[in-house]
Amino acid sequence: MVQDCDRVSAMKPERWFDPNNKLFPHQVGFTGPPHDFDAAPSDFLRISPRSVGVHGRLLHLPVYAHELKQRQDNFHLLEEVVHCMSNAGADVVGQVGTNWSHAGGKTPEDIREFCDRMGDKYKTPLHMAGMCLVEGLRELNTEKIAVNAVYYWPDWRDGITRFLKEAGFDIVYSGNFVDQGLYGTQDQVNDCVWIFPGDVAETSMTCVAERAPEADAVVITGMPNWRNANGIPERAVTLAPALEAKIGKPIVSSDFALYWNIYRTLGTAPVGTQCRLLSTLQD
Repeated sequence: MVQDCDRVSAMKPERWFDPNNKLFPHQVGFTGPPHDFDAAPSDFLRISPRSVGVHGRLLHLPVYAHELKQRQDNFHLLEEVVHCMSNAGADVVGQVGTNWSHAGGKTPEDIREFCDRMGDKYKTPLHMAGMCLVEGLRELNTEKIAVNAVYYWPDWRDGITRFLKEAGFDIVYSGNFVDQGLYGTQDQVNDCVWIFPGDVAETSMTCVAERAPEADAVVITGMPNWRNANGIPERAVTLAPALEAKIGKPIVSSDFALYWNIYRTLGTAPVGTQCRLLSTLQD
């Protein structure tokens, strides 16, 4: 598919550079992993000013089992998304799925080069969730970090830990729900399909903070969901302000690190009470 993109003009249509032709002053494209109805576009829109519009496009694979090898083999699909979003007039593209950044041994330098190349080629910046963790942590001037790998399989946990270490961070703890003793096996975690009881969020974050008191910040990998009192799944972007107050240190999560980078590119900011990272845009 990358070759198909190369055979046609990569130039963004000229009409999208005229604000009068856009549906929204700030137009955001999102893409997520195959076979997942992703909450990122909805969460992002809920905390955005009315000047922001969102368009989504899933990566498509007929068969997908969330394996790192599948991410490595289909990394090229991201270029197709950026190309399509560019043609549709997106100002920026956000990629959901932290593991796509480290799969196949990719480094932060690899991802930075890829994102820069996509932005140059299609005149539309691309932000990848895994790389946004790195950039968000740097914004907060963190050095020592604890990684809450939540539902991550062991190879996912180890991959993102390696990626963050290669970015220059001192990893003082890295563990998933099984490591934290919240679930007995990874199969039990997987059966939850990324949605967990509401109390697991605070329990897990407290556990990580207690195991790594010297950490400057806690990272939440992936896109875990926790049910609120009404049974509705919520992600870290909603819970982070309360969790930060509970553990007494900043949190950088894959979901809102991605949103933070998108807002920076747009030159706008979220509305309402937000976590420390997103609040840096509201000052």
